[in-house]
Amino acid sequence: MSFKELKLSSEILESIEKKGYDEASPIQKKAIPLILAGHDLLAGAQTGTGKTAAFSLPILDKMNTSKVVGEKRKIRTLIITPTRELAIQVAENIKVYGANLHFKTETIFGGANINAQKSKLRRGIDIVVATPGRLLDHLQHQTINLKNVETFVLDEADRMLDMGFIKDLEKIINHLPKVKQTLLFSATFPKEIKSLANSLLQNPKEVQIAERNAVADKVTQCVYPVDKERKAALLGHLIKKENWYQVLVFTRTKRGADKLTKVLKKLDIKADAFHGNKSQGARTKALENFKAEKTQVLVATDIAARGIDITLLPQVVNYDLPYLPEDYIHRIGRTARAGKEGRAISLVSADEVKMLHTIEKLLKFTLTRNTIEGFEPTQELKVVPSRPKSNRRKRGNKNRSFNSQNKKHWKEGSSNPRVQSNTRRKK
Repeated sequence: MSFKELKLSSEILESIEKKGYDEASPIQKKAIPLILAGHDLLAGAQTGTGKTAAFSLPILDKMNTSKVVGEKRKIRTLIITPTRELAIQVAENIKVYGANLHFKTETIFGGANINAQKSKLRRGIDIVVATPGRLLDHLQHQTINLKNVETFVLDEADRMLDMGFIKDLEKIINHLPKVKQTLLFSATFPKEIKSLANSLLQNPKEVQIAERNAVADKVTQCVYPVDKERKAALLGHLIKKENWYQVLVFTRTKRGADKLTKVLKKLDIKADAFHGNKSQGARTKALENFKAEKTQVLVATDIAARGIDITLLPQVVNYDLPYLPEDYIHRIGRTARAGKEGRAISLVSADEVKMLHTIEKLLKFTLTRNTIEGFEPTQELKVVPSRPKSNRRKRGNKNRSFNSQNKKHWKEGSSNPRVQSNTRRKK
């Protein structure tokens, strides 16, 4: 289906064409007509499916149709995202799509000068893209007015749950008008998100694009078994030998990201770290350099990387496997976007074999192991044999979830306090 068939305004269609888009993605085909018709929407979509355009295009179209010339700008659309990077990315896209409409879009997030934000708010804004914490600061100081909001968007709601923003969201919602259109986008739907949706949405339409934990068909996944102390050397070898020009590498910790970045630089590989301890200016610059291919490798932690959206990212590397198997899905979902092919490579040492098996259980298949000559591991990564079905009744709680079993398993097999604290919190 082309964007013209979606009956968007000529001004928006012109902006879409300039960006080089013609055919709408599945989420856009389903969501845009429903949003234009004024329905509340509960949308299940992974990152990289085109969901930003799915809500921003019809919002801009509706605002353009009902705009009043001469009135002072009022906040008519509020979009909340879990991270600064995602807020910046969403706002940039809205500015591109609405280039011919002359609406004013601003981002509000922590780490930026709050007085500068207050000044922009006083002058008037049409669309605000914000993170929950800083938006709540403005509400508490009465420096923002949300009484005229017509459309409210929660983007990546499950990520906001993971980051502990649900209470902040509930406070923000109390400042919004009762009559409004609400759009909730989430890759997964845990019970807290379902509860939030039930309280927030009025007779919503539902669209689901990908199954929970679905992996893009065009992502080629493989594992490189390697001893832990040789991971950095193997990564450097792969980057140079295969001439990888743009690589997003995931580590578990900020310290690990900094350490790996230093090693790669010593190997004459242009690399930069990207994590929460970096200033907003440093993170923005690192991301801009990476997108412009001035930096070859971006070494990131999971939290920081949630706002990264690079259409033509060819490689994602799991330098460390994530503690939660669902995070593996989110990580490798950064590649193979917009119909392109991509590779997801995991450097796995013997101490991570339990995590690997848990990820494979979630994926429901075994990842291919590729050993690189000169980097053969001293310990083999075992493949979990498939167990024959038994007729014997299992004891224990039948309702116990797969994830809770895994978390307990990791807690018992790991001394890492982060894993233990996560386990207690989830219970």
